[in-house]
Amino acid sequence: MRDPARIVLSNVGSREELDPTYSWSVPNSAGSEAARLKAPANACDCHMHIYDVERFPPLRPGSRVQTNAAVPQYQMLQRRIGTSRTVVVTPAVYVNDNRVTLDAISALGSSAGVAVVHPDVTLTELRSLADAGIRGIRFTQFDPATAVTTIDMIEPLAKRVNELGWHVQIHMRGDQIAAAAELWERVAAPMVFDHFGRLPQPAGVDHAAFAIIRRLIEKGRAWVKMSGAYLDSQIGPPSYADVTKVAQAYVKLAPERLVWGSDWPHPTEGAAHKPDDAVLFDLLAEWVPDEAIRRRILVDNPATLYGFGDNERADELA
Repeated sequence: MRDPARIVLSNVGSREELDPTYSWSVPNSAGSEAARLKAPANACDCHMHIYDVERFPPLRPGSRVQTNAAVPQYQMLQRRIGTSRTVVVTPAVYVNDNRVTLDAISALGSSAGVAVVHPDVTLTELRSLADAGIRGIRFTQFDPATAVTTIDMIEPLAKRVNELGWHVQIHMRGDQIAAAAELWERVAAPMVFDHFGRLPQPAGVDHAAFAIIRRLIEKGRAWVKMSGAYLDSQIGPPSYADVTKVAQAYVKLAPERLVWGSDWPHPTEGAAHKPDDAVLFDLLAEWVPDEAIRRRILVDNPATLYGFGDNERADELA
């Protein structure tokens, strides 16, 4: 149990929130305390999902459909960790139906999104998605047998969305990234690798995928999401010490190419094994001890990658 007196409340808005006995419990998240680390103004959670199954039934219902994971529940998480900007990523259970994501972008405000599309998407549809706040498309090959996209879609779709100023977001295991080494050299759009590039442990930064991502970063062609520490850690909470080494290596390499995400509601984890989001956010203090660099990762980099400043100025002028 952490000392309530040491908790730095990022969003103080009620008498209950000033009470050290107040519970910060959030659906699909362990723990009941606020994050200790104070989030800077305009801090962005660059990777999360919304499941609003009553209003938007998923195209592929299955084991990873999450309950209590709609916009109101996510707003509880925002209050707990102190973020205010958001990047909503379409979950696999919705296949290429992005309505739940577009609805969440509108409801949350100060938000952008990452969609899933197939090759038959029209230019009109892509422009409509852009107008609604979409800034990238995601490809997931973690389990090719159940994936909603295929690896052969990446190159042609990347060329199309690059013309819109979008990026392609890649969720693949480290071995899959390494096996497709030649592909990444041909991808026209900027690339964002999910969850540290899914580097397996204990190999970590010694895995071939790290070298591939490092080269792409050095060429100015790739970004990395500091998210999902629990996905490949063999050490686990609360330290995630093996993934901490990976995070620190990326920070040393190129802090200007990093963004952070919660991965809430943690769809890979069963209901009894959800991580503590306050602990995950607080890891940033160890991963990025320098406050200015941490602000860059939480505020400035997301603004560059997702155009938050442009979006918000447009809203003000509308």
